[in-house]
Amino acid sequence: MRVILFGATGMVGQGVLRECLLDERVEAVLTVGRAPAGTTHPKLTEKVEKDLFALEPITGYDTCFFCLGLSSVGVAAEEYERITYQLTLSVARTLPADTTFVYVSGASTDSTERGRVRWARVKGATENALAKLPLRTFFFRPGYIQPRHGITSKTPLYRTIYRVAAPLYPVLSRLAPRVVTTTEDIGRAMLEVAAHGYERQILENPDINAAAGRAS
Repeated sequence: MRVILFGATGMVGQGVLRECLLDERVEAVLTVGRAPAGTTHPKLTEKVEKDLFALEPITGYDTCFFCLGLSSVGVAAEEYERITYQLTLSVARTLPADTTFVYVSGASTDSTERGRVRWARVKGATENALAKLPLRTFFFRPGYIQPRHGITSKTPLYRTIYRVAAPLYPVLSRLAPRVVTTTEDIGRAMLEVAAHGYERQILENPDINAAAGRAS
């Protein structure tokens, strides 16, 4: 696989990048973002772009992992939609047909686009619009994500929550395996789905963990 990764500086993106660099099936990784990922590796190329809405078409890659996003908390509705919906579609439209495009959405995403929760409607609209493009699309809807291998969130509050929750994760994974996963498992699941597909286009948290298990 030759992988393009958006959002490599975020918590999920860091985990996906790590798994891409470790996986022998991945020949090359191109990270695209507003800042460098801060990682060096023989397989890795970084492309820093100030305006991600102005990307030129990217060729020579067969897979795109789109982990870029922002929390809806404290963000104006127009800005949240601009980044979550408009930017994602703008990027996807620059890719060649039949590119595998794995989009990180979220648990409780609203595919009907009619629910009361704003972020869930926008995520649902994004998934629905991506599904209409000539791409091989999969949508990941993780629940609680525990960072692994020294990966951290860029949000101070979230960093505190993850640090406190880390010792409890083994208990959480036993008591609520359907709603928890890790950055490692998301990355491994993405690679597994890109390589071998999956029986559903939308992967809820149990599907993500199942796909990661197949990659073991």
